[in-house]
Amino acid sequence: MLTHFNEYGDARMVDVTGKNISDRRAVATATISMKKETIGLIKNKEISKGDVLATATIGGIMGAKKTSGLIPMCHNIFISGVEIKYEILESSVKIFAEVKTSGQTGVEMEALTAVSIAALAIYDMCKAFDKEMIISDIMLIEKTGGKSGHFINSKYNGG
Repeated sequence: MLTHFNEYGDARMVDVTGKNISDRRAVATATISMKKETIGLIKNKEISKGDVLATATIGGIMGAKKTSGLIPMCHNIFISGVEIKYEILESSVKIFAEVKTSGQTGVEMEALTAVSIAALAIYDMCKAFDKEMIISDIMLIEKTGGKSGHFINSKYNGG
């Protein structure tokens, strides 16, 4: 049963009133691939617009906070924490977002939005040097809390 539709097939926001409040956490990832030279510019903080990863972190946090305004059926929830981390590889940057709340609904969409916006911020900061960047592999890695409990994405290979 699709929960975002009522008995008449009309769109609706799911009513979470009866759900128990629980601690919830979600971790998502995204990858932005680019030229090795662009990676060097990021590492050495030589992008003229400023510190790429610091800007992407702020963008990712802002994205998590604004998710309910971007995704039509998302609930406006209290986010108790957002942490953005990066793994800089030879020709890509892996972005990780961990989002936490204590509430009646999870923060998966907030974590996915955080990594997406962080990736877009990196793209924006570096596009003058590398217009062929590719944003990919946006996925939920793990979530905890709520009725469905602990989820680990079997499709995430960790690398």
